[in-house]
Amino acid sequence: MFGDNCHRLSMMTRLFSLFFGLFSLLAVTFGYGQKAFIKVIDQKSHEPVAFAHVCFEGLKSGSPRYSLTSMEGTVPNEIKETSRIAVSYMGYTTYNDTIKPGQSLNIQLRPKVLNMDEVVVTGQYTPERADKSIYKVNVINARQIDLKAATNMADLLKDQLTMRVTQDGVLGTTLRIQGMSGENVKFLMDGVPLIGRMNGNFDLNQINLFNTDHVEIIQGPMSVIYGSNALAGVVNIITKENKTSLFNATANAYVESSGVYNFDGSLSSNYKKHGFSIDGGRNFTAGNTDIFSTDVLDNRYKPRRQYFADGYYSFNTDKIKLKVAGDYFNEMLLDKGQLIYPYYETATDYHYITNRYTSRFDAVIKLPKFHVIDALASYSYYERISEAIFIDYTTLAKTVIPEASDTEKVYNYVARATYAQSNPGYKLHYQLGFDVNDEIGTGRKIAGNRQEIGDYAAFLSMQYDPVKVLSIQPGLRYIKNTKYTAPLIYALSAKWSILDPLSLRFSYARGFRAPAIKELYMLFVDVNHNIYGNPDLKAESSNNFSINLNYAEEQKKVAWSFDFDAFYNLVDNVILLAQTGNNLQYSYENVSRYKSTGVQLGCAYQLYPAFKLQFGVGETGITGSPDAATPYNTFKWASEVTMNTSYRFIKPDVTLSLYYKYTGATPQLTLDAKTLAWGWIKPYNMMDFTASKGFWDGRIRLSAGIKNMFNVTSVPATGGGGGAHSSGDGNMSIGFGRTVFAKLSFQFNKYK
Repeated sequence: MFGDNCHRLSMMTRLFSLFFGLFSLLAVTFGYGQKAFIKVIDQKSHEPVAFAHVCFEGLKSGSPRYSLTSMEGTVPNEIKETSRIAVSYMGYTTYNDTIKPGQSLNIQLRPKVLNMDEVVVTGQYTPERADKSIYKVNVINARQIDLKAATNMADLLKDQLTMRVTQDGVLGTTLRIQGMSGENVKFLMDGVPLIGRMNGNFDLNQINLFNTDHVEIIQGPMSVIYGSNALAGVVNIITKENKTSLFNATANAYVESSGVYNFDGSLSSNYKKHGFSIDGGRNFTAGNTDIFSTDVLDNRYKPRRQYFADGYYSFNTDKIKLKVAGDYFNEMLLDKGQLIYPYYETATDYHYITNRYTSRFDAVIKLPKFHVIDALASYSYYERISEAIFIDYTTLAKTVIPEASDTEKVYNYVARATYAQSNPGYKLHYQLGFDVNDEIGTGRKIAGNRQEIGDYAAFLSMQYDPVKVLSIQPGLRYIKNTKYTAPLIYALSAKWSILDPLSLRFSYARGFRAPAIKELYMLFVDVNHNIYGNPDLKAESSNNFSINLNYAEEQKKVAWSFDFDAFYNLVDNVILLAQTGNNLQYSYENVSRYKSTGVQLGCAYQLYPAFKLQFGVGETGITGSPDAATPYNTFKWASEVTMNTSYRFIKPDVTLSLYYKYTGATPQLTLDAKTLAWGWIKPYNMMDFTASKGFWDGRIRLSAGIKNMFNVTSVPATGGGGGAHSSGDGNMSIGFGRTVFAKLSFQFNKYK
């Protein structure tokens, strides 16, 4: 019996060993048959992040491989060598790590709840996170642009604190920042100055957002870094660049009940070290024109048609980036004339045709020990053709009136290069560089038919971090201007991280602006305007003080922030339009002293990922004195209130957004025969509502809503409300009126 038991035990042992061996073999076989996966989830909501961009780059071969996460947030790991991995998605901080073949990985992407992690380039030595920048940089990203359904810069900036957007039928929209005119605001596109100002301001309707990745705004003088035209601030438009997908195609269609019909599309590719893009579109605005009406309100907004296109080629390695890019813009604006008394059979129409072309070359070279050379060169061409056309409606014959027609051309050459060291392990960082800007204006309405102004500068900036929580950055700029003697420009900025969520920024900056060619030499006379240049103008100079206190904190799914800003601008020889003769003739004149000051308080609250609320209040005051012996007037103040809120329904992918701004009574400082006078623009309210819905896993997005819900078209203006407009109806144009819009967007990506 004992032997039988041993035999049974031996058989059981052999069977168990055989079963265990088979199980181990199956387990090993099953294990080797399993694929390794990367799973990407939201750090706060723990939901999968679908369609996130995943890039694998071999450490030895350097060959990149691109993938896109599935609806479950996964992507297979099929690499054959140890690689760098980068995971990115709009609205999240990019994740970087290394990964081995066959390794599975769970990745938590951190959402940019308060946009604190946005990477900015404006005014920086090298690309820097916005919360780490020594400057207060306001970033409006692509998602915010899409939610607002903004088609141009006027749409985007109209509800920003301390910014005021107004409208002119021929000159387009204009901007004031911190109580200072648009001539003092530097507009850049990828760091290249935009040219083609009319009446000192850049028409924001001509800055389309179809290819904009984000917009960076710094308020306050940036003359040390960007030179003239930067007394009030810098607006830098950063265009899109395909860095992840083998092939990308987009298309957008936008319609508005006011007669707006916009269409655009783009194609781009990124293959190994090479990238290219080409895109373009057409915008049309019907305007409101009644040739039978003499009421200026019936003819404020002129019909306009725009064509635009741009493209680039880029070459990228770890050490060098080269990029060649160009863009073209064409606009035809029609100012239809009223029928002429007594027979009402003829009229004179004015055609204003704008052509703008910019080509640029960028190079970024990374040297050892965090040294970087950044260079750009650009050529810009601007042409504005003014045609007066006499129309006989009985025969439909059209005749160009040569003496009332003209072609104005502007050529601009820019060369800029910087050498910077920004090693995070060092306490001292620096940047030095040169800036060359040469502008030539030609045309029959420009004195002598040709004028040229050159601005050549060298600048130096250093950042010293004596302790981890404190940064101090002084800067100098030496300017050689061909028309004016420029002072030495200097600035001092500091950032103190008082506590982890609390930081204090302070800056003092000196500014300088030489008058533009048009202010000096151009005659601009038509049915609506009567403006003469003044070759005796003095250059503007300024001193600015600003302070920013910021508190931002995130706790689980809740985030909030508070911002307090205060500024003070003292400007000598500020340039204003002044009435200098009969028939509402205007010319540019200097006001000896000008001040603007203000405070603003902003707060933001977000319950991630559904609810977001932003609220802000501001007060801006201005005053002036015609000469050094005359005391300043008391400050005249303007109030502002903004409120933006949105709610996102996750499962149906629907977002509802509301944008509101109250603009209080706003003072206007005017100059009449060298006497300062005050005018006022009455208060008004503006509100927009948008709803956005995604389809086909977000590839298609439909947006619709109402703009200008309170139907504000113009507001009463006293004491020079007509400005340089001979029609001077005592009203300031604000908007077209209440409109309903719809936008359809399509995006397709193909990855390796």
